Amino acid sequence: MEHPALLIIDMQNDFVREGALLRVAQAKSVIPKIREVLEAFRAKNLPVFHVMRIHRSDGSDVEITRKDIFNRHPFAVAGSPGAREIDELKSLPGEYVIEKTRMSAFTGTELDLMLRTLGVTELVVTGVQTPNCIRTTVFDAIAYNYPVILVDDATGAQSEEIHRANVRDMANIGIRIMDTRTLIGTLG
Repeated sequence: MEHPALLIIDMQNDFVREGALLRVAQAKSVIPKIREVLEAFRAKNLPVFHVMRIHRSDGSDVEITRKDIFNRHPFAVAGSPGAREIDELKSLPGEYVIEKTRMSAFTGTELDLMLRTLGVTELVVTGVQTPNCIRTTVFDAIAYNYPVILVDDATGAQSEEIHRANVRDMANIGIRIMDTRTLIGTLG
């Protein structure tokens, strides 16, 4: 890899912690693998992006398909404990935090501009949840002509079946699929 950047998507309390309304079942199990990838990027001084879903408290920026659930149980509200990134993956000074209101990390954010400014030529994607924010971000990355590596064991969904089906779909459009150990080996 020439100039990779790491994307850690939606590893926030509202999507990871026990009892959270929108908890992703596989989120807890991917934390150690994401942490390994994160440490490898940090060791090489490579760019790291913590992508976080953050909403206004009135829900005026929530997409139509999630409006009802937000109205009943607000999630990822700016400044709330649920919107915070989990302690195990906290961003460090010099790492980037991208706030998004949609599934894709590219929609309505400065991500593409920042990646191009930093000279990033390839994206490494980790986080949750595979069929939604992971997949949408990956498809948009391809649309913006970024080669993508999906770290299979550092991404998760509500079930292994859902995860596998979406990983197959992404592989079918040309995404490289790697496990954590293989990915870290490619960083040199």
